[in-house]
Amino acid sequence: MVKDNFSHVTHWVFDLDNTLYPPSDRLFDQIEVKMTRYVMDALKVDQAEANRLRSLYWREHGTTLAGLMREHDLDPVPYMIEVHDISMDHMKKDPALASRISGLPGQKIVYTNGSAPYAERVLAARGLNGLFDGIYGVEHAGYLPKPERSAFDRVFSQAGVVPEKAAMFEDDPRNLAAPHQMGMRTIHVAPDPLDAGHIQYHTDDLTEFLRHFD
Repeated sequence: MVKDNFSHVTHWVFDLDNTLYPPSDRLFDQIEVKMTRYVMDALKVDQAEANRLRSLYWREHGTTLAGLMREHDLDPVPYMIEVHDISMDHMKKDPALASRISGLPGQKIVYTNGSAPYAERVLAARGLNGLFDGIYGVEHAGYLPKPERSAFDRVFSQAGVVPEKAAMFEDDPRNLAAPHQMGMRTIHVAPDPLDAGHIQYHTDDLTEFLRHFD
């Protein structure tokens, strides 16, 4: 049974975007528009070049921000404030998911490549605020992004997460490689499964998956 394979878990780590809300909420549609505009203004390039650079930096550096910092010495603080200034009015609270998360035994944290203030807004919009022992953004990793192992090391050290006793829920399969290497249970939360050695479980319904731990 799934529950038996998690009997040792006392630390539950959740990604935010497209993990604690459904992809159909499409927050990234808004964020990507703002990222493109920010790159255009900061680097004085047109839209096509800005989109090319965003894609390149995401592939090579893990996030657009990481590429901008490494390649152009961009200040991350105003960037993070601007790109996460989006509407969440369409998001719905999810009492069923809130109940499942609340019932998990042990420590529960959110760890996102976004900022912690942005995560707090999303959690409030979903009715998930107050459920987590900590909310960690990319700033807590010194702006190093997932999937870099050192980013996980920094955040888990601050949070007191013991990887061998932890589980990671994440929509981006790249971001499950380091947790798997660290000894965590890895759960890919996405519409479609991916056959990869570092992914132990897949679900397209986080609430339903968490029913295993009732």
